[in-house]
Amino acid sequence: MLQTLAHYGCHFGLPLIIALVWYKSKWKMAFLIMVAGMLIDLDHLLAAPIFDPNRCSINFHPLHTYYALAVYLLLLIPKKTRLIGLGLVIHIVADMVDCAFM
Repeated sequence: MLQTLAHYGCHFGLPLIIALVWYKSKWKMAFLIMVAGMLIDLDHLLAAPIFDPNRCSINFHPLHTYYALAVYLLLLIPKKTRLIGLGLVIHIVADMVDCAFM
């Protein structure tokens, strides 16, 4: 229960807080862009089985590697890609929190 709360709290709560604090005038759009970072979970379709509750996503799925994280961190630098990068980094952090519970 605590693992699920922490995982989805990071996925949805953290982007919402960031959007409300730093993107007040366009918080809805900022929130949606950051939450769209969950689309990197499409790489789970390459795994067999697709979902394994006992598997850590970090360094298992191609879009969840440390190399991918380096690219996501680079996306934080330009202002035009910052929200996308932030959403992707938050996603990886949420998955790291999930792995820490395992």
